[in-house]
Order: sequence, then C-alpha cells, then structure tokens
Amino acid sequence: MGCGTKEPKITQLCLAAIQRLMSHEVVSEAAAGNIINMLWQLMENSLEELKLLQTVLVLLTTNTVVHDEALSKAIVLCFRLHFTKDNITNNTAAATVRQVVTVVFERVVAEDERYKDTVDQPVAVQGNSNRRSVSTLKPCAKDAYMLFQDLCQLVNADAPYWLVGMTEMTRTFGLELLESVLNDFPQVFLQHQEFSFLLKERVCPLVIKLFSPNIKFRQGSSTSSSPAPVEKPYFPICMRLLRVVSVLIKQFYSLLVTECEIFLSLLVKFLDADKPQWLRAVAVESIHRLCVQPQLLRSFCQSYDMKQHSTKVFRDIVNALGSFIQSLFLVPSTGNTSVTPSQTGSNASGNTGSAQTNPGVLGMGGGATVLPAFEYRGTWIPILNVTVQGSAKATYLEMLDKVEPPTIPEGYAMSVAFHCLLDLVRGITTMIEGELGEAETVSQATTETTSLPAQSSEQQDLQSVSDQSEKELVSRAVWEEMVNACWCGLLAALSLLLDASTDEAATENILKAELTMAALCGRLALVTSRDAFITAICKGSLPPHYALTVLNSTTAALSSKSYSIQGQNVQMISPSSESHQQVVAVGQPLALQPQGTVMLTSKSIPNIQCMRTLLNLAHCHGAVLGTSWQLVLATLQHLVWILGLKPGVGGALKPGRAVEGPSTVLTTAVMTDLPVISNILSRLFESSQYLDDVSLHHLINALCSLSLEAMDMAYGNNKEPSLFAVAKLLETGLVNMHRIEILWRPLTGHLLEVCQHPNSRMREWGAEALTSLIKAGLTFSHDPPLSQNQRLQLLLLNPLKELSNISHPDIRIKQLECVLQILQSQGDSLGPGWPLVLGVMGAIRSDQGESLIRTAFQCLQLVVTDFLPTMPCTCLQIVVEVAGSFGLHNQELNISLTSIGLLWNISDYFFQRGEIIEKELNKEEAVLQKQAEEKGVMLNRPFHPAPPFDCLWLCLYAKLGELCVDPRPAVRKSAGQTLFSTIGAHGTLLQHSTWHTVIWKVLFHLLDRVRESSTTADKEKIESGGGNILIHHSRDTAEKQWAETWVLTLAGVARIFNTRRYLLQPLGDFSQAWDVLLDHIQSAALSKNNEVSLAALKSFQEILQIVSPVRDSEKPDTPPAINVSVPVVVGTTTATSLGRSFMRTDSIGERIGRYNGSEPPVITDEIEDLNLWWAAWNSWYRIGSESTRPPITCDKLTFIPSQPFLTALIQIFPALYQHIKTGFSMDDLQKLGVILHGAVSVPISSDASPFILPSYTEAVLTSLQEAVLTALDVLQKAICVGSESMQIMYPAIFDQLLAFVEFSCKPPQYGQLETKHIANAKYNQIQLFAPAEWVALNYVPFAERSLEVVVDLYQKTACHKAVVTEKVLQNIIKTLRIPLSLKYSCPSESTWKLAVSSLLKVLFIGLPVARQHASSGKFDSMWPELANTFEDFLFTKSTPPDNLSIQEFQKNESIDVEVVQLISTEILPYANFIPKEFVGQIMTMLNKGSIHSQSSSFTEAEIDIRMREEFSKVCFETLLQFSFSNKVTTPQEGYISRMALSVLLKRSQDVLHRYIEDERLSGKCPLPRQQVTEIIFVLKAVSTLIDSLKKTQPENVDANTWAQVIALYPTLVECITCSSSEVCSALKEALVPFKDFMHPPASKVQNGES
Repeated sequence: MGCGTKEPKITQLCLAAIQRLMSHEVVSEAAAGNIINMLWQLMENSLEELKLLQTVLVLLTTNTVVHDEALSKAIVLCFRLHFTKDNITNNTAAATVRQVVTVVFERVVAEDERYKDTVDQPVAVQGNSNRRSVSTLKPCAKDAYMLFQDLCQLVNADAPYWLVGMTEMTRTFGLELLESVLNDFPQVFLQHQEFSFLLKERVCPLVIKLFSPNIKFRQGSSTSSSPAPVEKPYFPICMRLLRVVSVLIKQFYSLLVTECEIFLSLLVKFLDADKPQWLRAVAVESIHRLCVQPQLLRSFCQSYDMKQHSTKVFRDIVNALGSFIQSLFLVPSTGNTSVTPSQTGSNASGNTGSAQTNPGVLGMGGGATVLPAFEYRGTWIPILNVTVQGSAKATYLEMLDKVEPPTIPEGYAMSVAFHCLLDLVRGITTMIEGELGEAETVSQATTETTSLPAQSSEQQDLQSVSDQSEKELVSRAVWEEMVNACWCGLLAALSLLLDASTDEAATENILKAELTMAALCGRLALVTSRDAFITAICKGSLPPHYALTVLNSTTAALSSKSYSIQGQNVQMISPSSESHQQVVAVGQPLALQPQGTVMLTSKSIPNIQCMRTLLNLAHCHGAVLGTSWQLVLATLQHLVWILGLKPGVGGALKPGRAVEGPSTVLTTAVMTDLPVISNILSRLFESSQYLDDVSLHHLINALCSLSLEAMDMAYGNNKEPSLFAVAKLLETGLVNMHRIEILWRPLTGHLLEVCQHPNSRMREWGAEALTSLIKAGLTFSHDPPLSQNQRLQLLLLNPLKELSNISHPDIRIKQLECVLQILQSQGDSLGPGWPLVLGVMGAIRSDQGESLIRTAFQCLQLVVTDFLPTMPCTCLQIVVEVAGSFGLHNQELNISLTSIGLLWNISDYFFQRGEIIEKELNKEEAVLQKQAEEKGVMLNRPFHPAPPFDCLWLCLYAKLGELCVDPRPAVRKSAGQTLFSTIGAHGTLLQHSTWHTVIWKVLFHLLDRVRESSTTADKEKIESGGGNILIHHSRDTAEKQWAETWVLTLAGVARIFNTRRYLLQPLGDFSQAWDVLLDHIQSAALSKNNEVSLAALKSFQEILQIVSPVRDSEKPDTPPAINVSVPVVVGTTTATSLGRSFMRTDSIGERIGRYNGSEPPVITDEIEDLNLWWAAWNSWYRIGSESTRPPITCDKLTFIPSQPFLTALIQIFPALYQHIKTGFSMDDLQKLGVILHGAVSVPISSDASPFILPSYTEAVLTSLQEAVLTALDVLQKAICVGSESMQIMYPAIFDQLLAFVEFSCKPPQYGQLETKHIANAKYNQIQLFAPAEWVALNYVPFAERSLEVVVDLYQKTACHKAVVTEKVLQNIIKTLRIPLSLKYSCPSESTWKLAVSSLLKVLFIGLPVARQHASSGKFDSMWPELANTFEDFLFTKSTPPDNLSIQEFQKNESIDVEVVQLISTEILPYANFIPKEFVGQIMTMLNKGSIHSQSSSFTEAEIDIRMREEFSKVCFETLLQFSFSNKVTTPQEGYISRMALSVLLKRSQDVLHRYIEDERLSGKCPLPRQQVTEIIFVLKAVSTLIDSLKKTQPENVDANTWAQVIALYPTLVECITCSSSEVCSALKEALVPFKDFMHPPASKVQNGES
C-alpha cells in the first residue's frame, strides 16, 4: 500500500521494509505475487527504478516462493527496466536480468540435488510434442524451461510464450543471456531431455540463421551484382554468436554432433581471406578456444573425420589455420608492401630454396631495433604477445561493449593463429602421449600378470587382456586419425612460419611443435608424417640456398593448396642425380654454375636452432625415428660439413677446418655454438646404446646408406669427402660394444666397402673406423669373455681378414698396424683367432710395396719371437707358410733373408717344444679324423700319411725348399744352408717312415728344380747387383749364381745321405734313392761349370766315406771306427789313407755304442751294399768317360774340365775301389785306363796355368798326375795281395803306365784342340773377354815318375806268368826305345837318361827271365826290338846341343859305356841261348862303335859327331873279347867275328895312310883337330887289338888276322915323323906291343904262310 502511494519517500521506505521482510524469508507465495504486482505498478510509473530492481533481486534470491506467472512477471519487469532512458538504470537492470536468469537456473540445479535419489521414470518426450508439454518437469525446472524458451523466441524476434508483457528486446543482450546460461548450467541441459530438445530445436537453428549475413558476405565484391542487397555482418551479433557457438561446442558437443559440424564448418569459412579482418580475427580467437581443448578435438576427430561420409572437420580446422596464416602473408593488411592478389591461389607454401634473406630489421626512428616478427617475401608481420601458453584468452570476443568492428592491430590475427597451432600441437601430443603411456603401462601390467602367452585367448584370465587390447586398438585408431588429419596442414603452416620467423623464441616454439609432432608420429609408427616433419626440421637446419633438392621435393609435395595428400607421394631422401651435384660442392661453386660460398649470417640463428632441435629429436626420440634416421643423419652430415667439423679419435666430430672444405663464413654467434653442437652430436650417438635393437638397426642402416651416398659423391673427384657417416658408424659401434654381435656384420660390411673407395681420405677413414672397432671389440670386457666365446672373437677378427682383399696400400698399412697393435695388446689371448691374424700377414703380395711388406713382416717377427708358445699348435703350420711367403717376396732382400732366419727360429722352437707340440697335434688329429669318418671323407692335409708333427716339419722343409729356388742368389744360399742345417740338427725327431718323404718329396724334388734352373739359367753378364754393388766375376751371370745354389744343394743332400745313412738304409727304396742321388751327382759333375762339377765330386766323395758294415766274423771287440776319424780333403788323398774306412760325421760313436751291449749292430744285406758301390762305380765311370772324352769340334767356347775337377775325380777312385775290388774285372780296368789316360791328357787354360804348373824348369807332378799314379798304385797293391785271377791285370797296368811314359816325348793330343807349349802361352796378359788359350802340361815329370813305377813294378813282377805271357818286357823296351832314340831331341834331357837307367834295371831282371823262357818262344819278338833300341840309342841321329860342356859329354859317354858293358856282361856271355840274328846285330853294332873314321863308308851326317874314344875302346874290347874268348858254336858265328876284325884292321890301315898323306902335305900347318883325334883313336885301337889277341887262346885266332896285324907295322913306323905330340904318345903305345912279334926267324919258311 505504501508503495501504492507513489510517493518517492514512502515508496523508498516501503521497499526497504519489504526487502527486510524478504530477507527474513517471511514472504508467502501469495504475498510474493502481491509484491511483484506492486513492483510492476511502480515500474510502469517509473518510480524508484533501481530500488525496484534491488527488491526483485532480493525477492528472487532469498527464497523460491516466486514461481510461474509471478516469476515471469518479475523477469519481464527487469527487462523493461533495462530499456529505459536512464543509462544507470539500464545497466543495473541488465545486471539484474543476468542475475535473475542465473537464479532461475540455480534453482533447477538445487532442485535436482534434492530429488536426485528418487529416480522416477522420465516420460519419453515425443519429437513432435507441443512446446508447452513440460508437465514432466518439476516446478523450478519448468520455470527455467519457459524462460530459456522465451529467450530464444526473443532473440529470434518472435513473441515470447511465457514472458508476457515484454515490450522490446535487443539481440545482443539475448545472445549474451543465452551464452551465459549455456556456459554456466550445462548440466541442466544435459540432464533434462526437454532442455536438450530446446538446444537442438531452437538454439541451433537460431544461431545458424543469424550467421547467414556473415556467410554470404564477401569483402570487396560489388553489391550491384547480386539481386538483393547483402546484409553486412554486424560485429556485436557476430561476435556474440561466435561466443555462443564456442559454448555450444564446448559443453554440448555430444548432444549436437551434427549441428556442431555445421558450426565448425562456418568457423572455418570465416577464416577465408575475403571476410572482413575483424571477422577473421574473431573466428581465429574462437578456433583458438577449441584448440586448447585436446579432448574436444579428439571427439571431433572421432565423430567426423573417422566417419565415412562426414566432413573431415578436424582436418579442415587445421588446414584452415594454415591457409589463414598463408593468406596473411599473401594479402597483407594495409600499410605493408602489397602483393598482387593473383598470387593468392598459386603460391601455396614457402619453397625454402627461394626464400629471401632480408634481415628482419624494422627501421624505427633511425635506430634499428629488431622486433619479433615473421617476414616472408617482403611481408613483415610483427608477433604480438597475445596469450599465455595453453589458454585461449580472447581479445575481440570479449569486446561486448563495442558496436562498431574494432581496428585490429597488425600481426594480431597472425599471432593468434600461430598460438592456435602451437596449442593444438601441444594439446594433441600431450594427450596422446599421456594415453599411450597409460596404455603401455597397463599392457605391461597385464602381460606380467598372465604367465601364459597372450595368444591363447581361450584362457579365462586372458579375457581382460583381449578387452584391453581391443580398447587400445580403438584409441590407437583415433590417435592415428588425429595425426593423419592434422599433420599436413600443421606442417605446411609451421614450415612457412619457420621460414618467415625472425624471432628466436618463435622459432624455438615452431621447432618444438615440429619436434613433438615428429616424435608423436614416430611413436605411432606413422612413417610418412614423421618423415615429413623431420624433413621440415632438416630443411630449416640448412642455409637457405643449400636446401637439398630432395628435401624440397618433399615439401613441395606437402604444400599443394588442396592439402589432399594422404602421404603417398612424399619422397624419402635418396640419392638422385640432381641432388648429387648439389651436395658434393657444398660451399664450393655448386655443380656447374658457381654460387659463391655458404653464408651463415644472421639467418644462421634459426639454422642453428633447427640444428639443435634436430639433435634433440635424434637424441630424445631416437627409438621412434626408424627409417627417418636417414633424413636426420643426412642433414646432420651437411651441417657438420658446413660447420667444418672433422672426425677425430673414436669418431667424435671436432671443429677444425679442412683444407678443401667449403669456405664457410661463421659469425661469432655461431662459433660459440659450435662446441655445444659438436658435443650434442657426440652425445646423440652415445645415447644409441639405450635404443632397442630394432632402432639401432635403423640407425646403422641409415648411416650406411648415408655413407654410400657420400661414397658415390666422392667418386671421380679429389674433393674432401664427407666422413660424417663413417665417423658416426664408428662412434655408434664403440658405444654399443656390449651388444656388438647384432650390428657387427652390417657395420663392418659397410666399412669394408668404404675401405675400397678410390678417394684416399674416404678409405683412410673407413680403415681407421674398422680397425678402431676391431681393437675396441677385442679389448672390451664382453660377457662371457672372449676367451669363452670363440665365435664372437672370430666374428670380430673376420673383417680384419677381409681387408686383405683390398689392394689399396694405405688400407693394408692400416690393417697391418692394427694387427701389430692387436698382437702387442692381445697377443696372448688370440686363441682361435690366430689363423685369421696370420692370414692377414700372409696375404701380402710381392707387388704391394716395401713399406707394406716391412710392416707385415714386423708383425710376423713379433709373432715368432713372442707368441709361438701361446698359439694353438695347429696354427704353427700357418706361421711356417707365412714366414715362407715373406721369403719369396722380392721387394726387399733383407726381409727375405730375415724370414729365412725366422724359419730357423721356428724350427728351433719345434725342436725344443717337440713333445708338447706332438701331443697337442695328435689330439687335434684324432678329432679331425673322427669328423672326417663321420662325414665319410678322407682326411685331407699335406703329406697326409705322416704323423701330424712330422707334417709340420715337412711343411717347414718344403717351404725352405721353395726358397732354395728363389730367383735371388742370396735367398737361395741362405735358404739352402738353413734347410740342410735344420734337417741335420732336428731330423732325428722325425718318424723313421717320414724320411722317405723327406728324401723324395723334399730333397730330390729340390735337386730336380735346382738342376733344371741351373741348366736353363741365363749366361748374360749382370753388370751390377743393384745400386753400386759390384759383383765378383765368379758370380756375374745368372748361370754362375745358380751354380752356387746347385753346389750348396747337392752338398747338403749328400751330407744328409752320409750322416743319416743308418736311418735311410733300412727304408725300402734306398737303392733307388742312391741311384737318383748318383744321377744328380753325375749330371752336376758333367755340367759345363767348373764350380758345380768340382762340388759334385766333393759330394761324391762325401757319400763314399761311409762306414761299410763289419761282418760278424771280422768284428773286433770294439768298433775301431769310433776313435779314428779321417776327414778326407779333396786334393790331399795319399795312398796311405785310402785303405782306411771313413768315419761318419755325426755322433755315430753313441749309436754304435748303443749296439755294443746286448744286441749286435743291424747289418744291411752285403749284396745290396755291393750293389750300391757298383752303382757308384758306374756313375764314376760315366762321369769320368764323359768329362775326359775330347770334344769333337773345337771352337773358342769348348768346355774343358778343370784340373781340380779331374784331380778330385781320380781321387775318388781309390776309396771307391776299396769296396768293389772283389768284383773288379779286366773290363773295369780297361774303363779305368781310358779315364786315367783321358784325364791326364786334358790341357789347362792359360789363365789357370800359373796356379797349377810350376815354372817349366822344375820337375814337379801336378796333383792330378799324382792322383792318377796313386790310383794305379792302389790297384797294383790290391792285385799284389789279390787272388790268382786278379794277377792277370798286371800287363794292363804296365800298358797304362807305359802309355804315360810315352808322354815324355809325345805329349797326348786332346781331340782337335790346339795346345801351346807353356812357354808361349799368354797367361801374363790375360784379356778378360778373349777365350782362354789351352796349354799342354809338362808331362815329363809325370812320364818319368811313371817310368820309375814301371821299373819298380817290373822288378817285383818280372817272373809272373801273366807278365811273361803278355810280353811286358818287350813293351817296356819298345816304349823306352822312343826317348832313347830321340836322346838329345827329347823335351827334357833327364828323360833319356832315366830311360837308359831304367832299361838297364829292367834288363838286369828281365834278361835272365827271357833266357829262361828261350825255348818257349815267348820272347822271340823281343830280341830284335832290343837290338834296334841299342842301335837307336848308341848311334843316335840327334846332335848334342852346341853348349854341351866336355864334362857333360864325358858323363853322357860313360852312359853309353854302361850300355856296352851290359851287353858284354848280360848278353854276349849267353849267346848260346840267344837268337843268332840278334848276336849278329850286336856284333855289327860293336864293330860300328869301335871305329870312328871318315872313310867313305860313313854317311855325311856322321861327320859332325865328336869322337867317343872311351866308348870306341869299350866297344872294341867287347868285340874282341866276344870274338876270341867265346867258344864258336857255329861256323857262321866265327865267320861274323872274323869278318868284323878284318874290316876293322883294314879301316885302321886306311886311316893311317891318309894321315901320313895329309901330314906331309900340310907342312907346318897343324891338321884339323878331328883328324888328329881320329888317328889317335886308331892307334889306341891297334894297341887294344894286339892286347886282346894275346889274351885269347891261339886256336881262336885266324892266321889271316895275324898277318893283317903285322902288316900294319910299317905304316905305323911311317907315322913317326908327325909333329903332334898326342899322336906321338899314342904311336908309342901302339908300337910297344909289337915287341912280342920280334922272334928269331924260323928254320923253315914256306912261301905265302906267315
């Protein structure tokens, strides 16, 4: 009532009172109705408007009594107050309305709380039911329903149903109210179907209707063209509508799926470029609100994108944001440099290759400050700080008071859109990763609970598991769809922004978004999208011009305007021909067109950031990268390249400029980042140890393909290659050593390929990486340790061996250095790895350069010196092989020689550790044998049947054998010495049967090869031995060098045959071996090389100095051979030492000692032994006959054996003969004779003569001649003690000796060879290249010695039957006749003198024998020979030299006298036993000798002979003595002597007569001396004759003789007148004997008889 007064004061008081009452809740429902009516009146009178509002508010908030009509009246009242003229009232009313609406809905909530326990069946609301049918609702709910329904009506400009009395209403206010209700009380709508119905039926259509002007409107399109004018969008309504939509979507999405689809599509449309700026800004803000709600986005995706025929709403939102951002750059807001709109469609997204690099600097008032901004193609958009991360705080959506659209600051829309993207990414990834994490933990838990494998789903417990996995599958599908839907748009937008960003923080955010997306895609195994994001980051990391074409193509594919890509045509990074050129020449002139250097300036900050992001990605999400490792690594590789990081130890990259690297310009900013980047890079690969095996394989594969690419690029140019991949492979390998097995094969397989690369730097690093890995692998403490895991050890060492197939020397050096280091550090523990390691050393070939061979050899030396004991014995054979192979290398002589030394050391080692090695090898052999049997194959190893330890030795011998025929003489020599020393020193270790192999397979094989090489060797002179070494002339042809080898080899084999005969003889085929050896000796002896042939004979001698087995019968108590050792040295064999048996040079003492006790010595079959000796004799004979046979033709190059050779040859015979004498026959003697004769006949070359021949005047034998005589001497002694049958050989020996005697006068001819007398040989001026002249030896001493031997021998054997029968004496005489007849013409005076004395000696012994056998006629032919010999000697045709002194002459005369005396004592007294003819000849001879006169009966030639008075006298006496003293046996004989006398006397008469004549004629002149001498001789002869006649018996003298003697007297008397005193004294002597004729005359004298 008070209020009804309409008095302001009263009204105020009343209202206050009413409020007071209401606050105490004492108002009933009816009272409330009254109050409201009263308030309505006041309102109509517009009194106390504010108070009214206050009262209504109090009334409605304090209790719930106001319902239905009353409530609606109250609300209408407030609305009406809102539209008064008064501003304050308006605002207060608006606030009140808002509050009242809220109260109404709060009541509903409260009511629901009260009734929530009593569940009543809600009646289904029919879709077509009347709007008023709300009878099912409770009172509060009903009010709210009515209110909300009317609000919709009002906004739609329709009449309200419930709010009766409304006069006016604004849409903006209505929309605000709707929004607040929807926003504040979503549960009311969600819980009550009636309300939901309202939303669907009323609110959504309303919103869609109100949106229509915005949809139709196109900015810039002319209005005239369309028939109806298009309503312009109105900012306040539009903005409020968008807010309502935001709420609807946020709160009631589940109810309004279809409607939301429409709303979202609208939102997307509002972003179009042709919409007003403010509309776009508001739309972006709305979208931002959605973007911060990932769960909501997820629902979109589930409801639309995943449904078949639905719009892909989620995808569209993202794509719209992308296009929006793009359009901002392309259609810039006013005030920026504008871009022609035509570009809008065509230019999809930034192609980084063409990005401008203007520094993003905005000039502001002179000073340049850098604002955070995006800048792209000249469009510069600042970045405003719009929201806090993760919340969508809108600016324009909150401008509820603005009626006109506000001006939007530049960059605002861009910044919001940018944040939308970031929040979108952040939301999605956090949500999905969270759920993924949960899913993983759940599945882990479930799998742990079920012990059974998850597949057996019939098990009960597994039900939950399968549910779980189903659920997981569903959610995974959603996640994948979300990612698939958004990645293209996101990537396009982010790439563009990244490209345009000039702000570090912005860049950081973009990269973070890309990174998280990439990681998410990785986790969901969405390869295409993952790769696309990674590509984007990769592109960002590289400088602008540098973008790889591959990366470009990927982005271009992603950025087509339609965004329709499903990931099909995204390319992986793979080498394509264009990309090569670009990559290779990084920073250098690219490919063909020069492009300067790579600039990393201010733009490089994002690059560096991208790089860090990339590293971060790889580091944190390596496990999900899979195949994208290739992108990541390719990019990192290029960055490393651009930044000039070079690999260091262990593969870590350090800053360091390469000589040929791109000339990168690094700003200081970047420089500081470099160490950090290099660090992260290292950490990245270190963290590979935490990757699972599959990811690790991805990483390795990526590195390998990257490296292959780098290798391809490095072909054909010498630029610095990219070593990134190799370095990183190494680093990855090193950190994953604990599971090295799983990655070893691909890793090392690839590195081995790198090692074969033609680019040296590349392959050097490949080798470095490989060797580092192997060394690290061997030193790493594996579990189980390597010693127990042989497979792993072999796996680790295998690539080292594989390197041997690469021919590049630098790689091999690395390989060998690695081996050396392995040996030094792990040598003791290599075990089964030894064959591999040794194989590496052995794989070095000769053509691989000195340093390589030297390094390999160092390794081998180390092995031999330190590691033989630690390696398995089965590897020893390999060591031998390898050492041998180094011997054969021809690069470095010293290495070859040292390797032979190593072989000797190895053999020593075998010897010392023999037992251990043998045991181990036998054990191994047993295993192998068993395996072979199981497989049913033969055990295959060299020298198989021999035991394994022996095989080891045989391998060693075989290797040395190969070296013995090396082309280099020094190696051959060293190897030969080592081989024979080894066999000599350690041969005793071999099994007996193995010797068979040694002899045949090793020694004879070697001899064959040496013989072959020697005979075919080159005879060209070698000028010098490499460098400045002069070669001695005895080694200056290959042939001479081979000769030395042959000598060594033959000697070695012979020595083994000699020292090991006791081992060899029991072998079955010893005699064959013996024959082969003799054959070799023979061919060597007959080779046309003095050195070889002589050595062959020495070897022959050696094998003959073998103790022949002693027969039991002859065996002394102790073997005599032990104490006596007679080494026989060639050239000093004397007759005394020959009979002795020779001592074996090894410790035979012990061996024989062994047998001495119980068992008798093993005696080989005597017959076989003889066979051996006869084989030796045959060889000797062949050598002798071949070498001494004179050459058929004679040219300058004829080969003539040397004296030492022949000497040695002949010296062998005595030793040989000792063994064969029992069977030595005449034939053999004949053969021997031929050889001895031939040997002696061989001349010597003039350049050797000074050493062999003494000066000509000395009579000395050469050693050859001595040897020949010795040989005969041995024979003769043997015959002497031999059987009867042997003695028939005497004559042959005499023949041989006599042949030698003839040499004194007739030196032997050697074929057609011209020999010079030694005095004429030019040995003083030897010309080096002139063929040697041949000099005949001085045979005189030899012949004379032979003669002495003959005499000596004859004295012993004259009476032998054979000697008598074979007319030896006649032969001796016949031979002596030659020097005797030559006499003074003999080459040496001593010869004939010796011949005479020998003849005398022989005759003294021989004549009695001859007389003895006179009757048998065996000597008949001797007598004439003897007569002739006397004749030739005593009346020689040769003249004495002029310088012969009188004493010499007398000496010679006395020799003649001796001969005559022999005749007088030994022949004439026995004339009865001697043929008459012979005696006649002797008489004639004496006769001739007794008178020398110049009568005509003497030939002219005799005139010159000096008178031999003494000789004549002896002849005369002998003649006379023989004439008268002997009994005349036959008349003929007497006649001869008488005849002789008368001739003599007559001749005397003549001489005297002539003398007297000449004396008278000459007057005072003395006569010639010779005439005087002659007369004196005649006078002496006369006196001698008278003496002789007186001595004889008278009956023997013929009367006629006396008459002749007396008739001389007158003539003598006439001579008295001569003047010469000598004649006178001779005359006196002649006249004295005549006194005996002075008798008184007889009484009776008859005529004619006086």
